[in-house]
Amino acid sequence: MAGLTDEVASKSQQTAAAVVDALVGHEAPAPEASAQIRAHFDKHASSTSPEGVKLMSQVDFIEAITPPPDSVAAAYHKIPREQYGILFLVADRSRKGQITVQDYAFFENVLSKPDAEYEIAFRLFDRDGTGVVNFSDFIQLYKENKSADALPFDWNSSWASLYLGGQKTRRELTYAQFSQMLRGVQGERVRQAFLHFDKKSTGYITPAEFEEIIVKTQKHKLSDHLLENLHTLCNVGLSSKISYAHVRAFQNLMKDIDLVEVIVRKAIAKSKDGSITRADFINEAAQTSRWGTFTPMEADVLFHFASLDNQTGRLSIQDFAKVVDPSWKPSERLSSEKATTTASSSRSKPLQAVLKSVYNFGLGAIAGAFGATMVYPIDLVKTRMQNQRVTVVGERLYLNSIDCAKKVIKNEGFTGLYRGLGPQLVGVAPEKAIKLTVNDIIRGYAKGTGPDGKGVSLPWEIMAGGTAGGCQVIFTK
Repeated sequence: MAGLTDEVASKSQQTAAAVVDALVGHEAPAPEASAQIRAHFDKHASSTSPEGVKLMSQVDFIEAITPPPDSVAAAYHKIPREQYGILFLVADRSRKGQITVQDYAFFENVLSKPDAEYEIAFRLFDRDGTGVVNFSDFIQLYKENKSADALPFDWNSSWASLYLGGQKTRRELTYAQFSQMLRGVQGERVRQAFLHFDKKSTGYITPAEFEEIIVKTQKHKLSDHLLENLHTLCNVGLSSKISYAHVRAFQNLMKDIDLVEVIVRKAIAKSKDGSITRADFINEAAQTSRWGTFTPMEADVLFHFASLDNQTGRLSIQDFAKVVDPSWKPSERLSSEKATTTASSSRSKPLQAVLKSVYNFGLGAIAGAFGATMVYPIDLVKTRMQNQRVTVVGERLYLNSIDCAKKVIKNEGFTGLYRGLGPQLVGVAPEKAIKLTVNDIIRGYAKGTGPDGKGVSLPWEIMAGGTAGGCQVIFTK
């Protein structure tokens, strides 16, 4: 029983320690640095203490955590490198301006947590490690790191007061309260920015003002395709300006972009041709979520940006990738598609040539047979007129071609006009097929020899026709 009690107590202590570390923010022993973390630290640490301990400055830290331009994390190329420096305040727990490998391992450990985004922000504003964020420290750090061209934000607004209290009743925020405020601050920033530009309270702003709001609030979360076409959002409505409803629809769409991708992939998986319409998306969204997730306007915004390069109304996963994938880049996608197409084309070129020849031969045979069938009654009448013999002087079997056709139909029926068609087709079908196939092969080989560098030159035209005619005679006579 004593052993069981000790085990329960031990687990309780571990849980309490985890809660203190995650929520309260007290300094806990740094985790042991792995060989990989230590190697990465040593690679970027540029100074050494008098005791021989390697140290990393803020510049070294930025170099260590900033993703290379050509890495998978290319989406973060939209964040200026100097902005990564604010994270150094979290890693520098002793506030000495330099960090040890233990500090760096602690920072990496925080990054690996599922709620790292919120915990890092909380530790950043909890300067004294007390487990709470007070208003004065929060505002001071906010002002210190706010860029000169940042959009205005009123921390005395009614929205902020709901979390922070009124001007005379400011309260401290725990980790849970701070995280919840942080989740809603993005929408409030957009709302206040809209009011800042809409000084006359019309409910509308210009496309340029909308673009400025989005670029300054969530540029790093959007693909190049979206950033280049933000101003086109006004095309969704009937005005040359953008309403607050459209701004909110765009904001909601970006907030739930992961769910958008899930719904798109499910809908496309059910599609026969790998593409979906707006109605398909709405139907799948209704089936995927318990309650209605996306409004009609949000669906309009999604399909507007996804269909800028495809106006058919049916969009593929590639069309939606330009919206849902923040790392999407036009040049990379086009180069990748071109390389794939070229490789596929080079592998299948010999087979395509054979199949094309068979296809052309078949078309030639069908064309020859069709032509022979159409003119065969004329050939039959002509042949009978030429072969008729006069049995009695002054008496002819057929007076003329029309009389011949009438007597054939009268005596032999309409099918009499096609008597002997089978043998004729046996000779004509391959004859025409060979002629057309040879002509196409030679013309294809000579393509680009024309004066404009695209067509076929006259000598090659003559050779193609002559060779095709010669093959026709050789193989069918």
